[in-house]
Amino acid sequence: MDISLPSRDALKAQAKRMRAALTDAGTPITHAAALEAVAAQWGFRDWNTAQAAAGDAPRRRFQIGEEVHGRYLGQNFTGQIKASAEMGHNWRLTIVFDEAVDVVTSVHFSNFRKQVNCTVNSQGVSAAATSDGEPQMRILSR
Repeated sequence: MDISLPSRDALKAQAKRMRAALTDAGTPITHAAALEAVAAQWGFRDWNTAQAAAGDAPRRRFQIGEEVHGRYLGQNFTGQIKASAEMGHNWRLTIVFDEAVDVVTSVHFSNFRKQVNCTVNSQGVSAAATSDGEPQMRILSR
């Protein structure tokens, strides 16, 4: 069973509950020790590593059939997720656009795509970027 890493706030709340339970059981620990213990439970070497991996927002899951919109290579799109595979902290997706997207910025020719494969993080943003530094893919839910 795969359990996604919760948000930083959820991990802190888990540490707070652990600390309270241990204190009630007669084994008080510091808040820092509780944070380190929670990090170890999630498989991280320390709290700093765990909280960096967790981020501020809950981890997003991308579902087959989910309707999405966003920007691909600088163009707005709407579409649907055709395939979805979780790969660690990233997602490999196939998206079918409702309307073909022109992926060329030249005024001399066009290249339309109706379907693309991309890899995005749990916030729906690709690590790959265009020459101006913008992510190639930015996905939002509909």
